[in-house]
Amino acid sequence: MCVSAPASQKSTKTGYTSGSAKILGAVDSRRPFSGDRLFATLDSVGGTGTWMEWDVNGVKDPSLMEVLNPMLKAENKPEMVWVLTERQLPLLAVLLQKGAGEVLMFYELKKLDAKPEKLTINPVLSNSVVFRDYKQVSENEFVHIDKPDLKIKTMSNGFRFTYENRVDSPLTLDPTYSTKSFVEKKAMLRDYEDYFKYEYSLMLRAFVQSVRGVFNWQPWHWYMQEWNANYKMPSEELDAILSSGVMPPFFTLFKAKTARGEVVEFRTNGNGYSELLVTNP
Repeated sequence: MCVSAPASQKSTKTGYTSGSAKILGAVDSRRPFSGDRLFATLDSVGGTGTWMEWDVNGVKDPSLMEVLNPMLKAENKPEMVWVLTERQLPLLAVLLQKGAGEVLMFYELKKLDAKPEKLTINPVLSNSVVFRDYKQVSENEFVHIDKPDLKIKTMSNGFRFTYENRVDSPLTLDPTYSTKSFVEKKAMLRDYEDYFKYEYSLMLRAFVQSVRGVFNWQPWHWYMQEWNANYKMPSEELDAILSSGVMPPFFTLFKAKTARGEVVEFRTNGNGYSELLVTNP
């Protein structure tokens, strides 16, 4: 990888300016990257973080667009774009054609700064785009190419993502929760909330990040509190469930209603089964 360049300079690899972003470097390939080498290169920079693919039809973060706009207006447009947020400052990776090969550019952004918008579903969905990483196994069912337990079923009133991975220790409710002190309840509630926060992140990776062109939110917006706070399961609802001592069929971790009336729900049964259900009005 080449050495870092000041933000005001042009990248020596592409000739594009980077706005307020810092150019970290680039990796050249004389031929188009193989899938293995491409993701190995991304991982060598991102470490254990998850690279999320940018959606050209999604909400635009101004800081990111400072880098991308000059490229999108040029003849040599980005082939793919990813963002990684699991660090102090976000990373941006851009794949561009270069001669007979490709170049993978890396930038450090100051922040992801799009203002929160209400969740919407794109009115026109293309199967070839949405289900790019899936194979069709029946008229209305698709299975992920690499993860056969990850499936999508289209329905007359929407579609359902499902993922099933049976766990050795399913979630249980503490039958003594209602008898605990206020402080003890707070601690137990926090433990359950941490568990569901992790489950929610797994569902985002499985469902949202395995398709493209469905939602207006970029993959990273789903993690941001200022975007999702109004749609997440409130503490009061979880406290009521724990106090009842009755295990519900599903815990609804996220539920939103779009302006057009579609309902988007993330649900888990606490025993390895989770689903994203999108229903039309």
